[in-house]
Amino acid sequence: MNEPLIHQAAGDPAGVWAAALGTGGVFVLMIVVVWQIAATWRARMLAGREDEYRRLAAKYAELLEDNTEILRRYTDELAETRRSIGSVERMMREVD
Repeated sequence: MNEPLIHQAAGDPAGVWAAALGTGGVFVLMIVVVWQIAATWRARMLAGREDEYRRLAAKYAELLEDNTEILRRYTDELAETRRSIGSVERMMREVD
């Protein structure tokens, strides 16, 4: 019994294999856990980014509608101005 534990384990091939498989299993488990945590984090980041893109697209659509309305109003005002200028030109021709 005075023999160190390392020498006892080295003499038992089944014990060495069991220790190696156990150590390997723990490392594989740790790798899988870390991998899953990273995958979950990445999925959350992508979902957050997708929500931000949706909000940005909705804001862009709203601004586009506003710009379309402004353009329509300016077009109407320009048409009215052209009609007014046409009337003024006709009156000036009649006066001459």
